[in-house]
Amino acid sequence: MPDTNVTASFLDLAGGWWLRSGIQEPLGGVARYYRSDLARNAPVSTEITGYAASALLYLHARTGEARYLEQALRAGRFLTGLAWDRELAAMPFEVGAPEGRTYFFDSGIIARGLLALWRRSGEAEFLATAERCAESMAREFAAEDEFHPILELPSKKPAARERRWSRAPGCYQLKAGLAWCELAEATGRPEYRAPYDRLLEYALGDQAGFLAGEPERERVVDRLHAYCYFLEGLLASAGRPDCRLALCQGLERAAEMRDSMGPLFERSDVYAQLLRLRLFAAGLGAVALDRKAAEREAAVVFEFQAGGSDPRMAGGVYFGRKEGQMLPYVNPASTAFALQALEMWRLWCAGEFKPEWQTLI
Repeated sequence: MPDTNVTASFLDLAGGWWLRSGIQEPLGGVARYYRSDLARNAPVSTEITGYAASALLYLHARTGEARYLEQALRAGRFLTGLAWDRELAAMPFEVGAPEGRTYFFDSGIIARGLLALWRRSGEAEFLATAERCAESMAREFAAEDEFHPILELPSKKPAARERRWSRAPGCYQLKAGLAWCELAEATGRPEYRAPYDRLLEYALGDQAGFLAGEPERERVVDRLHAYCYFLEGLLASAGRPDCRLALCQGLERAAEMRDSMGPLFERSDVYAQLLRLRLFAAGLGAVALDRKAAEREAAVVFEFQAGGSDPRMAGGVYFGRKEGQMLPYVNPASTAFALQALEMWRLWCAGEFKPEWQTLI
């Protein structure tokens, strides 16, 4: 059983990083990461701002601290007021970027963040923008039997595909499709779930060969992170026997591959994603919990939290490490996944965990 004081400390430190690091700009947008070697933030990312809204709401729910809700609302208003392109009906990859693009996956993450904000605040604009974003995903990214990963702006023509997982369609897109499931629940319109069901069938067929799609060993770990997105996307259908089987086999496969690649390259988000998946899957009755594996994942996640007194870093979570050396990226998404994973683990061990997949960041 984890030391509850230690896990609470992790949450407090991670929360403090969100509030004091400057990773979120005054207008509400959130940088993709902080470069500790260069002492500067990367540009603001709409996807990461969507993740930030969900993470800050989670922190508010767990602690009751009003500042988390204030910053979550600021992130949401950045997305609805500054980022969303009303003329094009599109969510750009970056606001004001010279190369205009919109991503299917990012749009789903943003829509889910806005839906979480709407559920907490009741502000109609959050629901309205989430709905427009999800409708754009279903309408404009649709291909014959899949969904385009990227559209160019303003033309909305599909961008050229590449071998890199984020530049090609794949099973990982299923996590973004969760936005359709949540929108169906929020609006009482079951037809919104139809594109998720279509994407689910595609993802189940694609997942078997997804991890083999990258010959470079180091990039396999990046693809493993994306494969965890597929497993997360299954949570909305964990009651289906084929999805339950895919989740069970996928967890084993992902853990084996992560461990085999560990001496070369480890990503903190992969450990956190797998821990969350284990707990959700066990809580939903889909897969029995491998407690030994969960304990190890929780312990490793702790290792990635930055220490020291520099507010730009302290409490945040490093993206990863290569051959045992931390990489100089303090990452908002990694921090969000890690703080949720460890708080879920604490709740599980206390017998207080509730498996509500909609809370997945």
